[in-house]
Amino acid sequence: MFNPHPRIQVLPITPQHACYVIDDALLQPERWVDHAVTHAADFEDSPHNAYPGPELRMPEAFSTQLDAFFAAHVRRLLGARRTQRMYSRMAITTQEAATLQPRQWLCHIDRLEMDAGQSVAASVLYLFGDASLGGTSFYVPTRPLPEIAQLVQDSGAMDAVAFTAKYGLQPGYMTASNDWFHKVLTVPARWNRLIFYPGTVFHCGEVSAPERLGADPRTGRLTLNGFFLCRRALA
Repeated sequence: MFNPHPRIQVLPITPQHACYVIDDALLQPERWVDHAVTHAADFEDSPHNAYPGPELRMPEAFSTQLDAFFAAHVRRLLGARRTQRMYSRMAITTQEAATLQPRQWLCHIDRLEMDAGQSVAASVLYLFGDASLGGTSFYVPTRPLPEIAQLVQDSGAMDAVAFTAKYGLQPGYMTASNDWFHKVLTVPARWNRLIFYPGTVFHCGEVSAPERLGADPRTGRLTLNGFFLCRRALA
């Protein structure tokens, strides 16, 4: 299912963190686009997270192989030594920019519960050929963390009018630095490109042309996302 001899490109995010990029990741990527088409009616919106489009949980057999690939090629690079829990899902970015909720205007981190001895990693596999649909961007906070925490909390509690009045942020997909975050890296989308990165680094989809989004898995911004809770490697 996965390329047994991947070439890994390392793109620094910060002095402490990097994104690991693998092109030609799947041996038969079209198979999973077909899977999305076959199960198009099973994609569902997930209110518990802020993803701007419907999602589909992947079969356990696929998640197992993704985790094995992660363990063999990337996990140690991210400072982890054992996967304790993981899952994967497909997602299609479909939401119009004007309809986004305030929490969707911001970059985010992946919030899996973890203790001091654990770490979180994430992956995105791009299953679309139109690079203008957007890759993934990474950000670092430019304000003290308590202020960032309040911003994030308010983004989930306030309506759009109140949030804009307080913070001056406007509805839409985040594609540039602002008063709260500085963009440090954008990884362009590419057909069958797989990226891995620390889930605790702020990131978001680089959706700079939302008018091109669509719900058809064959032409839309279809991705396959993995989330890994790991035991942190010993220093």
